[in-house]
Amino acid sequence: MSSRSAKPHPPLARLSWWRVLSTAAALLLMVYLLRQHWAEITEAITRIQPARFALALGLMLVSRLAVSGRWHVLLRGAGIPITWRQSIRITLAGLFAGNFLPTTVGGDVARLAGAIQLGFDSAVAAASLVVDRLVGMLGMALAMPLGLQKLLSAGAWPAAGQTGWLAALSWPGRIAGWLRAARQRVWDAVRLWLTRPRALAASLGFTLLHMLCLFAAMYILLADLHDPLSFWTIAGLWSLVYIITLVPFTINALGLQEISITFAFSQLGGVSEPHSLMFAVLVRLLFMLASLPGALFLADVLPSLAKAEPLSKKIGQ
Repeated sequence: MSSRSAKPHPPLARLSWWRVLSTAAALLLMVYLLRQHWAEITEAITRIQPARFALALGLMLVSRLAVSGRWHVLLRGAGIPITWRQSIRITLAGLFAGNFLPTTVGGDVARLAGAIQLGFDSAVAAASLVVDRLVGMLGMALAMPLGLQKLLSAGAWPAAGQTGWLAALSWPGRIAGWLRAARQRVWDAVRLWLTRPRALAASLGFTLLHMLCLFAAMYILLADLHDPLSFWTIAGLWSLVYIITLVPFTINALGLQEISITFAFSQLGGVSEPHSLMFAVLVRLLFMLASLPGALFLADVLPSLAKAEPLSKKIGQ
């Protein structure tokens, strides 16, 4: 075997051409929509108060720490002697890396690399990430009835967003199909924590804290845009956006998330389309700004990224 064939392929080398094209198409559509409402959007920007945007960013940072806590308690529950400092560093590095790695679990592969770099059991770490994702999905599923109520009561579904709404309605079936296909992998991951209900309960608690901070940050942004929605309406609409962006159509849901937010909040929430567009961009900006501290900790994950990638199938990639 030649040295060339023995080299591990980096994640971007395996990025499918259709995902690149779909990402480009989604971004082009987003740019087109922004240009159509540019005057209204620039006016809306002036309404954002820096102090309140900073508050929203602070809430987003707390939500990132809650995501770290969700994984931390699962690892500790499985007997992994990881410290809070290590969990936070690795999680933030994973969130930052997720801005560039393909698929929706790219950041999880980076977290797995961080655990391997620290010398922890790779199988247990990979299993913890599966459970971490399931707990996160469970938390968001709690808000889904609120979103489905809005969806089903809508007088007319937007033609451009129809595919997304159908995906939302079919999400339980998609998840059931995924669980059937990955039954053994999921069971192997979950059974370790079934005897540790406290760890699962604590993990769900951190998920709820993450959701509380996330929705509160969105509430602040919409209020500043003079298009407010109730906290519970935001929770329901975001649950629909969340399940649509689980489908890996684009890189890190670029474009797809923004378009989904625009249609969900304008057509179902009653927010004006220019404000929905601006809101979508601001949410992406908050996510990216909140992930920036992870750049300081990339050294914690990069050395073992090649080792973690073959194990990514255990996470669901």
